[in-house]
Amino acid sequence: MHPVNSRQSTVDNQHSTINNQSAINNQQSTINPQSAFRNPQFTMYSTTLFLHSWIRWFAIIAVVGTTFAAVMGRVQSENSPADRWGLFAMTALDVQLLLGLLLYLVVSPNMAEIRAHFGEAMRTPQLRFWAVEHLSAMLGAVILAHVGRVLARKAATPQKKRARLIVCFGAATILIILGTPWPGMPAGRPLFRV
Repeated sequence: MHPVNSRQSTVDNQHSTINNQSAINNQQSTINPQSAFRNPQFTMYSTTLFLHSWIRWFAIIAVVGTTFAAVMGRVQSENSPADRWGLFAMTALDVQLLLGLLLYLVVSPNMAEIRAHFGEAMRTPQLRFWAVEHLSAMLGAVILAHVGRVLARKAATPQKKRARLIVCFGAATILIILGTPWPGMPAGRPLFRV
């Protein structure tokens, strides 16, 4: 091919790319907002985020309930209030962990960007909260609650059971409170997502 023709071909390809990008931008600006709900990825993300936001309240209440029942000494039998609260807490925390990992690894466009530019995210407190702090605190809380429940069930005396529940579920409560994106924080979210 002649050098002039190859330059002309390159220029034509660049103009074509720019025109295609301009058409895409125009199309995106005229998209009906309702059409976003037909996008399965968006629907999965928004549904998962909604569930994760609401189930957190069950998890927080259950972990605090387990800690409070242990502090009050309600640990005497296999079906004690502390055991029932602990089972409810484990269920809520496990569901939260699964939803959180689904958001973190699969459906969240924000997390995809953070993972793609992890080094930059570490320099921004709001992004670092989502990339590391939230995940670490919540994973630590789930692990502590599981370990606490197993240790409590294997305890030889009610006093040992009570102590193990207070330590493990108390620490899990603190981690959950620290790792939750409360309103007013740089990475804060609404208390109730609708």
